[in-house]
Amino acid sequence: MSLFFSQKLRFPVGCAALLLLGVASSSSDAQSTTSQPQQHLTAQENAPLPRQQTKLALSQQKALVAQQISYPVIDESQSYRYSVKGNDILSPATLPVVKVKFNQAKLLTVLSNTRNYFQNYADQDPQILRPGLLGSQGVTIQDVLKTLDFMIAVLQKDIAHGRVTRLQDPNFLNTHFRVIKWSAYNPHNSHQKQLRITKYAVFTHPGSHTKTSTFDTPIYSLKSNTNTNKFYTRYTKKDVLSGIYEPGGKEEGKVETLAYLTRHGLEEALMEGTIVVNFTDGSKAFFNVDRSNEMPYIRGVSAEAQKRYWYFRQVDAIKGYGYKIDAKISILPGVTFAGDVLNIGLGKVIVTEYIKGGEKHLRLGVIADTGGAFLPNLHQLDYLAGIFQNKQDFEEHSKALPDYVTAYILVKK
Repeated sequence: MSLFFSQKLRFPVGCAALLLLGVASSSSDAQSTTSQPQQHLTAQENAPLPRQQTKLALSQQKALVAQQISYPVIDESQSYRYSVKGNDILSPATLPVVKVKFNQAKLLTVLSNTRNYFQNYADQDPQILRPGLLGSQGVTIQDVLKTLDFMIAVLQKDIAHGRVTRLQDPNFLNTHFRVIKWSAYNPHNSHQKQLRITKYAVFTHPGSHTKTSTFDTPIYSLKSNTNTNKFYTRYTKKDVLSGIYEPGGKEEGKVETLAYLTRHGLEEALMEGTIVVNFTDGSKAFFNVDRSNEMPYIRGVSAEAQKRYWYFRQVDAIKGYGYKIDAKISILPGVTFAGDVLNIGLGKVIVTEYIKGGEKHLRLGVIADTGGAFLPNLHQLDYLAGIFQNKQDFEEHSKALPDYVTAYILVKK
C-alpha cells in the first residue's frame, strides 16, 4: 500500500513543481518582450551569472517551489490524514550560544545503533527511507545518514582524546550543520507553537514465574509459528485478560507465558513498551513489546479500556524503533526521543531549548523510538527519562524537565 501511495503522489507533486517553474519562466518571457530597455543591456549585464550565484539562484528557486507544495501527512497504516506546508512548520534558524548537554558515551551508542539500523534493515523496512516533511526543505535520506556519520566520527575522536566533545559547542553546531527550527503543528490546537515534551521510562516491577494471588496478570509471547496465523488479531486486551490463553481457555497453548505481574505492572509495560521484572526467585529480565493485536490506540480512552494489546519478548536492553523485535534499536535514557518516524523521520537529531531556573538550556538527542500516539504527530516528542523503581521517583525526576520546548533539527551541511 505504501508503494502505491507514493506512486500516486509523485505525479501531482511533480506537476505542481513544473507548473510553478513554468509560471516563473512565462513571467520572465513576458517581461523581456514588453520591456524594451532590456535590449540595451551592457555586455557585463548580459554576461552569465558566476557559477556559485547560478547554483544559489537555482537552490532558492527549488526552495520556493518546495515551500508551495503540500506535504501529505500519513498515519501508521500509511493512510492519508491531512496536508501541511513545509515552510509553515520548518524554518532556518541559529542555535543560541549555550552549551549543549548530553552524555557523550550514551549519545554515541544510540547514534551508532540507529545508523546500523539504516545499514542493516533499510531493504526490509523501506518506510525509514521516506523523506517525510523534511523533504520540503531539501533534506534527503543521504543527508540524514551523513549527519549521523559525522556526529559518530566527531564523538569517537573526541572521546578517544579524552576531551569534551565539540558537539556540545553551539558555535561548532551552527558552523557544521543546518539548523532547522521545528514549530509545532497541532491540528487540534492552532495556538501551540512549541513542541510538547512528554516523558517515558522503564520501570522495575516485581513479578513471578508462576501465577499467585498477588502476581495474577500474565504477559505473553507469541510463538514463532504465528507469523502466518494471525489468530491473535481477533482478541482485544479485555479478551486476553479474561483468560483465553490460560489453562482451560479456548486458545490455551497458542502463546507462551513470560511472567506474571500485577495489573498495574501490565499497564505500565503496555504504556512504556519495556519493563524490568525482578522475579521472586532473585532473577531479573528485560521485556519489550513485540507484536500487537493490530487494533489502533484510541486517544482519550483510559489505558484499561483500550482494545490494543501487545505481546512481549525477552530482550537484552531497552528497545526503541524496529520493524520486528529482533531488529529493534537498543536505546538509552537521556539521549533518546520517541517521535513520528513516518513524517519527521527516524534518526533525526533534535536540540531542545527551554528556560529552567531562569537560565536557558540546550539538550540534544535522536529520534530512535516511536509509538501509536506519534503516528501522526507533528507537535510532540517523548523523552526517555530513565529506569525507575516507581512512579514517584519518575515524577520527581521529571519535575526538572520541561513540558514545552523550542525544537531544532540538525542536518549536516
